[in-house]
Amino acid sequence: MRKVFQAELHQVGEELIEISNLVSEAMEKASTAFHGADIELAQDVIAADARIDFLQNDLDERAIDILARQGPVASDLRMIVGALRMSASLERMGDLARHVAQLARLRYPDKVVPDSLRSTFEEFSEGDLAISRKVSELLETRDLELTTQIQQHNSRINELHVSVFKAVAADSWDASGMTTADVTLASRYFERFADHGISVARKVTYLVTGEWHSNSFS
Repeated sequence: MRKVFQAELHQVGEELIEISNLVSEAMEKASTAFHGADIELAQDVIAADARIDFLQNDLDERAIDILARQGPVASDLRMIVGALRMSASLERMGDLARHVAQLARLRYPDKVVPDSLRSTFEEFSEGDLAISRKVSELLETRDLELTTQIQQHNSRINELHVSVFKAVAADSWDASGMTTADVTLASRYFERFADHGISVARKVTYLVTGEWHSNSFS
């Protein structure tokens, strides 16, 4: 029975990694669609989000079934509860990638952001992709040194988010109300994607150390 239990725990971990990899793929494609006004790629991201949702639901049902049948304690219980919470964060990351793609589709054939902010949003994309890929690696390896790198990328994304709000509030900003709304929303999507990556990293740290520090990094 113990071998079966461990196999079930392993399967939960593998499903988390699979979801995380799909999230990285979604953000990569969404970013390409966003910057290049690629409506077909945007539609691919929107359609593929259903797969992430399905896997999250499947993982959650599996984890709840394990809780009901096995009554895990200590580190095994942390693993199951942590998986439930991490799957929710990963699913939300997938939703945010979909939102980015939806903005690209909405403004096609135009691009979402003006030229003056293009480099800012390209850096947003690079930072989010770095975070999502490192989250996948962290889930697979449990190497907590990766959390520092995730934190560093998140700090830069927070700076970019602030810079966007300063740009749209500046006297020199002359874009339309629609563009202003799009830019503000897009900035929020990229910033929140990174925040959920931080949330996953924090939970992996808890699984490894058994200690919860809600303000250990942000």
